[in-house]
Amino acid sequence: MHRSKEIMAARDIERTLDRLACQILEQITDHESIALVGIQRRGADLACRLCGLLSERTRRKIPCGELDINLYRDDWTSSTATPNINATRIDFSVEDKTIILIDDVLFTGRTIRCALEAILDFGRPEAVKLLVLVDRGHRELPIQADFVGKTVATERDQQINVFLQERDDKDQVVLG
Repeated sequence: MHRSKEIMAARDIERTLDRLACQILEQITDHESIALVGIQRRGADLACRLCGLLSERTRRKIPCGELDINLYRDDWTSSTATPNINATRIDFSVEDKTIILIDDVLFTGRTIRCALEAILDFGRPEAVKLLVLVDRGHRELPIQADFVGKTVATERDQQINVFLQERDDKDQVVLG
């Protein structure tokens, strides 16, 4: 049994998102090509926050969408539970865009594989870059993030819980 430990407080999350926004603008020099897609649920919340930061810095509206990957999962047919379907909203063309795919935690890589498949159903972007708030390791697929807020060494049976103001009335990341 592992004890819970806070690994990011609200101020840490705010600072991290600010740093990640700067890194995006440094690495992707064609700011016109940037579009964000957040994986439902908390990835979509993070995408919305980053969209605000990037739009403010570039003085242009950065396209931002939300992606539900549940129907792309490779384990839903073997699950006894019915998948909870959330909204997918990508109301811009992904063609010739550099898509920043955003999720809260990167673990095995399976969610990201599903998200890549889902994005390609919308067209062929110029590139897809992955941004995660927390990378906890234990990959099962050859997937790595281009932008990482924090890398946390975990045991495989531990959990990282991300709480965001939009859903949980607080900003906090907890290792449990």
